[in-house]
Amino acid sequence: MEKRKMVLDVNEKPPIAKWIILAIQHVFAMFGATILVPILVNAQAGEVVLTIPVALVTSGIGTLIYILCTKGKSPVYLGSSFAFIAPIVAAYLKGGISGAMTGVMVVGLIYIVFALLVRFIGKGWIDKLLPPVVIGPMIMIIGLGLAPSAISQIGLVSGVEVDWRGVFVALVSFLVTAIVAVRGKGFLKIIPFLVGIVTGYVSAICVGLVDFTPVLEASFFSMPQFMIPFISYMPSFSALLTIAPIALVTMAEHIGDHTALSAIIEKDLLKEPGLDKTLLGDGIATVVAGLLGGPANTTYGENTSVVGMTKIASVWVIGLAAIFAICLGFLGKFTALVSTIPNAVLGGVSLLLYGFIAVNGLKVLIQNQVDFGNTKNVIVAASMLVLGLGGAAISIVSGDLSVTISGMSLAAIIGILINLFLPNEKDDEVKEEKSEEKKEEAKV
Repeated sequence: MEKRKMVLDVNEKPPIAKWIILAIQHVFAMFGATILVPILVNAQAGEVVLTIPVALVTSGIGTLIYILCTKGKSPVYLGSSFAFIAPIVAAYLKGGISGAMTGVMVVGLIYIVFALLVRFIGKGWIDKLLPPVVIGPMIMIIGLGLAPSAISQIGLVSGVEVDWRGVFVALVSFLVTAIVAVRGKGFLKIIPFLVGIVTGYVSAICVGLVDFTPVLEASFFSMPQFMIPFISYMPSFSALLTIAPIALVTMAEHIGDHTALSAIIEKDLLKEPGLDKTLLGDGIATVVAGLLGGPANTTYGENTSVVGMTKIASVWVIGLAAIFAICLGFLGKFTALVSTIPNAVLGGVSLLLYGFIAVNGLKVLIQNQVDFGNTKNVIVAASMLVLGLGGAAISIVSGDLSVTISGMSLAAIIGILINLFLPNEKDDEVKEEKSEEKKEEAKV
């Protein structure tokens, strides 16, 4: 069967009516995930760390920055990253808003440094630093580490009286999300979490779990509560190592999403505009997000799916979607309505969401055929999982300076070091030598 070509290529602008409709589709695709990040971060921290309006605005601004950095050659949308939920919470609990936002900005700077390295020395070293046996467990730790939060939001914690209304709403949210993910067709299949949230929200209204007071009190238009360094807070590097290493996870995700989109639009985005430019765009976008008090950005697979479904890869559409997202951040009534979503709805959706994240890590291992008959691979993965899920932490104290590396960050660092420096088994060394010989013969 012949593959259907793109209706509109990267730089083509669609007619105005179609342009708007397509952009709205992209907004719906990114919306559920983008607003969930600040909601879940705040729920875990027990305080307001991120706000929905700022997340929407920084998502839109970040996407426009990315388009400029890639010279309009890559139809990618950037939204809030789930990988940073737990690290932002940990950074906030250790260093307050200054620790969390400084960490987000440094993550962006790490992207920029990696972009420069890719530009000058190529990208082969990335595969050695971040092989599947390291990336897979990293992603699994992100999902499994967040699992207790979902159970708490549903209200199924031991020793706490169960509210049947919350369990009912969570069950509705979970089942609808699962059914749409499995049986949904077309655009619905791309937005199962958004459909689950909306359905769960309606069921929560029916059982009296929603308080509309914030909506009534909110103005129609309002300025997002931006957190600006040196104005709202003084930058602090106290929680830097809690959040910075997660940049390695999202960088691998960045490469994977661009590879997937390249296959859809039949253009190698890692060559043109190039991985250096895409990483640079993602990095600058994340720095700007941190400067404004928003979460770290990442490429969105949901919007890649929209490109695949519509066969329209126009960056004009992505750019307009980004502008719509920015505008949504200034609609006070709308963002207040989103803030009234009960924990039970989030718990039901998160039950699947966190599981999906964990299983994606498992998929990385399976798809790359990681050999767990190899003892070294077992040691790398096992060490990472136990350290990441066991709550391990290392504190370095020197005078007034205190640095703590914990959880996912510690697991990522240890996993990379073990993989780089633990020697291979003798059989594996022989296999590698033969593989290198075959490559040399093929070149000749």
